Amino acid sequence: MKTRHSPESDLRDAIAFSLLPRVGCGAFRAGVERYGSAAAAFRAATNEADRLEAHEQAAQLIANSEAASAAILLQGEPDYPEPLLDLPDAPAFLYALGDRGLAGRRRVGIVGTRHSSQGGDRIAHEMAALLVGHGVVVVSGMAFGIDAAAHRGALDAGGGTIAVLGGGVDVPYPPTHRTLHTRIMNEGLVLAEAPVRSHPIRGAFPRRNRIIAALSETLIVIEAGERSGALITSRLALDLGRTVAAVPGPIDSPRHVGSNRLLSEGAAFISRIEDVLSIAGIESEASRHSSQAPTSEPDDNPWHSAILNAVRAGASDLEDVARSAKLSPRELATALSTLELAGKLLVTPSGGVAIADRG
Repeated sequence: MKTRHSPESDLRDAIAFSLLPRVGCGAFRAGVERYGSAAAAFRAATNEADRLEAHEQAAQLIANSEAASAAILLQGEPDYPEPLLDLPDAPAFLYALGDRGLAGRRRVGIVGTRHSSQGGDRIAHEMAALLVGHGVVVVSGMAFGIDAAAHRGALDAGGGTIAVLGGGVDVPYPPTHRTLHTRIMNEGLVLAEAPVRSHPIRGAFPRRNRIIAALSETLIVIEAGERSGALITSRLALDLGRTVAAVPGPIDSPRHVGSNRLLSEGAAFISRIEDVLSIAGIESEASRHSSQAPTSEPDDNPWHSAILNAVRAGASDLEDVARSAKLSPRELATALSTLELAGKLLVTPSGGVAIADRG
């Protein structure tokens, strides 16, 4: 990732512009678009008293970030994560500790409940490890439960991960994650919108969640309760046009109420760890070999292809096929009958499906 090209005085003026009264994220962006840069917008401000106070505050923020060895990523500069510009309230700037180049690589977010089960933690850890094995950066919020398991899975697999915090980048939160925070700083990237040295305040985590949603090209939800912050993140991701997928769970489990609801509303269905690769548009080694192998009797019917591809990708029963193929009940029934009669698909009385062995 490129580094800042503006002089230090422009950085100070740009941050000062964001600190002026009535300049929120939207006004900051509008000022950049109108004047060409935040620094120029600040210099166009007419209230001298406000300008002086904002300048002093900006100088202190810069001094504090330098003391913490944190970089400031300014909107409009090359090292600012471009996906955040999809947000209507994109942060004016972010603080960063670690490898800023990770924000420019392919990214998948993994989020879920803080009160996770052992099985949920295992899925998050294994899924993150699988993703980094394919060159993907895992994004999460360093909270208890699923977030922490995902970060550890990425790090344990030797890959990068991005933690987005609700407080300052230099303040581990929760405090018991100090060791994890240090590890992410050294091996990954920590980002925050809040100033260094600050602890999370009321409303910090929903704002943090919008950054996770924007950074994630694909967002995976594991064990989200009815009021889980992961649901907020998933709604934001959907609004931004990101792909959202969820891991199903028992219908009577409070940990799965939210994630199951996402599935009922159209989120991509994850039936096994490996599904995350195809959902995120990543070709696994096995599927690459499969796609290179010659196939007999090509079928031009899109319904047939959708069903056969779903079964080849791991769908093992009619419910899985219906979700993966995204066909209406009528289309599914018609196509299944044709494929059975053609000897291409086996459907058991219990609803299991498999590619027919044609010897």
